[in-house]
Amino acid sequence: MSKPVRLAVIGTGLKAAEYARSWARMPEVEFIAVTDVSSASRGRFSEICTAAGRMAPLEFDDFRTMLVQCKGNLDAVYISTPHAFHAEQALAVIHAGLDLFLEKPMVTTVAEAKALIDARSKTGNTVVIAFNGALSPLVRDTHSRAAGGEFGELISVSATIWEGWSSKYDGQWKQKPELSGGGFMFDTGAHMMNTVCLLVRSEFERVSAYMNDYGKPIDITCAVAARLQNGALVTFNAAGEGPPGCASHMTFFYKKAIVRIDAWGAWREIEMDGKPAIREVAEAAHQENPLKSFLSVRCGEEENPSTVENGLRFARLWDAIKASAARDGESIKISEMG
Repeated sequence: MSKPVRLAVIGTGLKAAEYARSWARMPEVEFIAVTDVSSASRGRFSEICTAAGRMAPLEFDDFRTMLVQCKGNLDAVYISTPHAFHAEQALAVIHAGLDLFLEKPMVTTVAEAKALIDARSKTGNTVVIAFNGALSPLVRDTHSRAAGGEFGELISVSATIWEGWSSKYDGQWKQKPELSGGGFMFDTGAHMMNTVCLLVRSEFERVSAYMNDYGKPIDITCAVAARLQNGALVTFNAAGEGPPGCASHMTFFYKKAIVRIDAWGAWREIEMDGKPAIREVAEAAHQENPLKSFLSVRCGEEENPSTVENGLRFARLWDAIKASAARDGESIKISEMG
């Protein structure tokens, strides 16, 4: 058996703790260090490790100190912090010569996305963005079959996502723009936007968007109409208030097929050749433990399904959505935004 990947974690909040309960039991991984501004959060993460029979990782309150002191004992870093911190932390990890598994969304602006691509290009390190949809076998299979021409030309896309997000995260960092980089559309809605960006296999050309904040400092709902460079039309609808729960429904209309899939790639239905659609469900392991995909990419067993390049396409779309919404739905030509 090969040596375990020596992993550090930047940001030991609820998402990292949730994953750690399964990751700490993976023989392929050894937690070397963790960093978070909250000592309680770090302690909780360490307790999860020791409960799984593993050594407690070293604890730091600053990621820079951790990278300096532990660099020689690390192979990779997982970042799970508020969105606004991703760019600085990701660049520091790449410049340290380490591979990176970065929580979604990759960064908050196009400029940050380009900086990340430049850094990765210079070092050649592996960088995978932790989007469940991009890592889903169903999404990857859909992408491959569409690229191979099985479904024919893409005509249009209708994508919707909803969650009782406004109430669920009231007062938390996700609803503070200086930390989140956006509201519901940029948080849960990021899954929808990223999976669409991946599957359409085209850059966005024009975008028109409206947002409603319902009295909060960030968007709660967002409606978008867009045109792709390949001519297909796309609509996004993100509703961040409603009853408890969260779901997504996305429909891709092709000349030869209709593909329905959710933003996380958890299920898919393909209507083709007059045959009734049958719902396929992704393996739970890929939905619940995306680190396995990162490790497979890192060791060369599979191509990277969630790249920084697609992260740039996503960032361009998000910047255009923000610009259009700020101008009351004015149509934005993305190529003119720089």
